[in-house]
Amino acid sequence: MNHRIRPAQLDDSAEIARLSGELGYPATTEQIRQNLKKLMASPKYLVAVANAEGNRLAGWMVVERRVSLESGEAAEITGLVVAASARRTGVGKALVSSAEQWTARQGLTAIRVRSNITRAESHPFYERLGFLRKKTQHTYEKPLGPSADR
Repeated sequence: MNHRIRPAQLDDSAEIARLSGELGYPATTEQIRQNLKKLMASPKYLVAVANAEGNRLAGWMVVERRVSLESGEAAEITGLVVAASARRTGVGKALVSSAEQWTARQGLTAIRVRSNITRAESHPFYERLGFLRKKTQHTYEKPLGPSADR
């Protein structure tokens, strides 16, 4: 099946928000719109979407060009969501393929992705696409600012 992958547009914000909520990451259309504006303004990012029927999206993805002091530059898929109704149809594979093409155009030789341990169904997906598991880790977050004092 051929999936049309294209750069995201601000008009996609509502659909991106819908898909984010479907995967358990609720965000308002306005939050997505503001974040999407920032990402689209920087050449360090690719935000791509997969069209479905009508105005619906079948998925979205964000890839970031990152530099690490110890391992240099690589691309990292920082977000990948495929609608439940579009899973196992090749949408995710098409999005990852577009990330790989963008990475190559950037002159980078590696692409990474992190997958939450609770998303067990995604692990074989990435392995089928040639990704190798490098490590397992915990992620910590410390809230900062006035709302952190509650």
